This record gives sequence, structure tokens and C-alpha cells, in this order.
Amino acid sequence: MTHTTTCDNGFEGPSRRSFMAGTGSILGAVALGGVAPVARAATSIADAAVVPALVIGTGYGGSVTALRLAQAGVDVHMVEMGMAWDTPGADGKIFANTTTPDQRSFWLRTRTKQPLSNFLGFPIDKTIPKYTGILDAEEFAGITVYQGRGVGGGSLVNGGMAVTPKRENFADVLPTVNPDEMYNTYYPRANAELGVGLIRPAWFDTTDAYQYARVGRKHAQRSNFPYVFVPTVYDWNYMEQEAAGTVPKSALAGEILYGNNYGKKSLQKSYISKIRATGRVTISPLHRVVSVVPATGGYKVTIEQLNTTGDPIAVKEVTAAKVFFAAGSVGTSKLLVKLKATGALPNLNGEVGKGWGDNGNVMCGRANHLWDPTGALQSSIPTLGIDNWAAGGAFAEVAPLPTGIETYASFYLSITRTPNRAQFTWNAAAGKVDLNWQTAWKSVSINAAKTIFDKINSKEGTIYRTDLFGVYKIWGDHLTYHPLGGAVLNKATDNYGRLQGYPGLYVTDGSLIPGCTVVNPFVTITALAERNIEKIIATDF
Repeated sequence: MTHTTTCDNGFEGPSRRSFMAGTGSILGAVALGGVAPVARAATSIADAAVVPALVIGTGYGGSVTALRLAQAGVDVHMVEMGMAWDTPGADGKIFANTTTPDQRSFWLRTRTKQPLSNFLGFPIDKTIPKYTGILDAEEFAGITVYQGRGVGGGSLVNGGMAVTPKRENFADVLPTVNPDEMYNTYYPRANAELGVGLIRPAWFDTTDAYQYARVGRKHAQRSNFPYVFVPTVYDWNYMEQEAAGTVPKSALAGEILYGNNYGKKSLQKSYISKIRATGRVTISPLHRVVSVVPATGGYKVTIEQLNTTGDPIAVKEVTAAKVFFAAGSVGTSKLLVKLKATGALPNLNGEVGKGWGDNGNVMCGRANHLWDPTGALQSSIPTLGIDNWAAGGAFAEVAPLPTGIETYASFYLSITRTPNRAQFTWNAAAGKVDLNWQTAWKSVSINAAKTIFDKINSKEGTIYRTDLFGVYKIWGDHLTYHPLGGAVLNKATDNYGRLQGYPGLYVTDGSLIPGCTVVNPFVTITALAERNIEKIIATDF
């Protein structure tokens, strides 16, 4: 029998000992997910290769770019700093389970850095071997930025919430882009290619796996907040089969933070599958771009090949007629800032590195009453949001805590309206790029999130959890899952992502978006890349 205990924060549930034995290690959270096995990547790029188009990164922007170039008859090479993620580990699965992180879980760390770091007074991070794992917890002054590492980029580690922002909010997201073309053409194209779909409402209302979300919906309704079902890129038929016990469990086994082995439609199952089918694209995993300089025939790109402990084992110089920066908001911004400051690309304009934001991310948990259990079985794929954007500047996803036991907790990741934007700069003394984010800026996001959760707590007679992010700490204000900006559209680039001053250099990822998409960002990143590459192919090739 499981004993219960009432803790200082008012939480009543399993004892600390039984909880820790039941979970091994709490997953930490939210809006993250995974992918399934695919064919092995082709032979890596050769030293002294000459290519028509080089794409740096294999996430949403890079995958869109590579597919459309290949379909237009252009040969493309993609370089990816992370691994291919196409080979099972000792347990027979490609990705590690969320509650038992191993070397596959984190990028070049010797200790995990889970978004949710504590539970009931216990720190839950653990020592792991250093390895080119799937989730990068990149630390800057004031903020930790979570990013996917591998072929498929962020699609490997997000929760798959595929949200198109409301049209009335679009001017705040991309003010220089025509909303008609986005909503008539590029958002529909992105959603179709990504395989976006909605949960079957009747199943949502009855399955044990979404009891936690139904509790979240009930609390939102009772406080008069609009709630919405959120589309995702999970295979909902597969999830229903998981619940029926007829296929291997994936979302219902809590797979989210370090990859999803079966049901999630990552880029490997959508754009990258089509990329491989063109026969025109080669992908080189464990390759990191360190320099891009003008050269005869376009640009000389210096690339380090890495081993699985992150050490360079070869250096290659490649000539590319055109180069597309798609290393993610942080990766692209850091590389461009370094190239400008060190004289490789000195004519990049002064907007490079500016306009970076965290999509207003802040996390919190609420301790529910015993009559509101959230369920021992929780699907790792969130599918419900609370929309208080118009009144309070916050959109909150009702997030899972799939620990395998009852927690009596509701957990949320909020996206909030915040004016704060940081800048990347080159630190010559340290030989690295810094970010001037200030944790104090998160107070704006906390206040926006409180417009939802203070009201719900008051209505329900509940309190905030204080044991998830440290000791007596309510808000997860130390991180972001949604880095955006750093090479903002129509500022660092023209209105289609061409870098100012360097014909043939382009930005095609989330660094183009100035800091916030008001919802989860990957559909907007994908749609913007579709818009931009269509124009670039028509005019520049």
C-alpha cells in the first residue's frame, strides 16, 4: 500500500520515498517530444566539396528550405551538429525514457539539467556520461535555453503542439509579412506537410490518459477562461492503440523530454522523409559549422566533424554557392555575431544579434485537492490550452507530469506577452558569444501568467506548488523552450531572409521572428520558411 503524507506546501499525495521509487527521476515537464527511426544518413560531406546550396541545421526552417530547393532541381547538402538518431541503444530503443535519463538524454553534459529540477524537497538531476545527446540545456547569464540536437532539430524534443496564432495577433508576430498570404497559403501548407491533427473529442473525454487535461479544462471553465483544443503532430490513431494495448507505448509511456520512439510525427517522418526521397540532398550529422567567408564561387565554409564526446576529429573546407543559416535562433544568432565581430563577414548590419526573446515562457504548478486527481497515467502530448491572451497577455498549455503515479498536481507552460528583448554580443576575451538576458525580465511573464492562475487558485481554493523549481520557488522563470529572434526579418535580413550585404547568404529559421509568436512557435517558423524559400527560388536561382 502507498502511504500518503501532507507536506508544508499543502500537497497531499504519495510519500517522498514511494514517489521517488516509483519514478526514478521526475521528467521535468512539458512541451517536448520525439521521433521514430528512419533510414541512416548518407555519407558525410567530403573535404573540398563544392555544393550549390549548403543548409546549416536540420530543424523546421532548414528542412523546409532543403526540400523546396531539391524539388526545384537544386542539389543540397545539410550539416547537423547533432546525431542522426537512427540507431537503437542497448535497450532496443532509439530514445531514452523520460524518467530514466542516460547518456542519450543531454548534449555534452555530465549531469542532467531537467527543466523541473526538484520534487518534494529532493533534487532529481543525476550524473550521466558525456555524450552528444538529444537535449541541449544551453546556459547563458540569466536563462537556460532548451534546444534539440540531432537530425530533425527541435522537432525531436518538443511536445508537438502545432498552433497557428490567431489572425488578429499576427501583426504582433511578424509585422512586415502580409497576413493574407500566410493564412491563405503558407500556414495551410505547413500544417499539411507537418501532419497536424486534432484529438478525437469523444476519446479525450473518456480516456484515463487525459484526466489531467480534463481537470485543467474544468478549472479554466469555472474561472470563465476560454480553453481550446490544440492541434498536434502526434498520430492520434496510434495513441488510441497505445491505450488499447495493441502497439508499443510511446506517449502513454511518458516519452517526451528526450525523444518519442513511435507515435510522434517529427520532421524525420514529414519533411525529412520527403527530402530523402528526392535523391538530391545529403545530410551530415555530427558536423558543426565554425566559419563562413566570401570566396570564389560563393562562400568557403569551415566545418568540424565531431565524435560522440563532442571533440573535433576532422576539419573540412567546403565551397557553397549559397548558404542557408538554419541552426535555430540561438545557433544562427551566435554564428552570425561571431562571424561579424571576428571579420569573417564584417558587412553584416548592426541588427545581427538583436531582437532575441523567450516567447514569454514561464512554468508553474498547482496543488489540487484530493477530489481532483490528475491521474497516474498521463499522455505526454499536451492538447489543451487556456487562452487569456486578449485580457491578460497569456496563453497556457495544460502540460503533463507523466510520472506513473498520482500527483494531484496541475502543471502549465505559459506563453506571455513581454516587451523584453535581449542581444547576443561577441566576448573577445572569452572567445564566445554572450546574451544579455536578465532574469528580472521574467516578472512581466509571471504577472501575465498570474492573471490565469491566481484566479483559478482563488476559485478552487488551491495553492501554487513550491517544490518543482528549487526550494520554495513557485515559478519556473529560469528557462525557455521557445527561443526566437537574433536575426530579425526585415532588420538583420531583407523581408525574405536574405542577409544584408552578402548575396547568397540567407536566414531561414526562428531567429527571423522577433521574440514571440503568442503561441507555440514551430508552425509559424515552418510557414515563414515556406513563404521565404518560395520567393528565393523564384528570384535567386
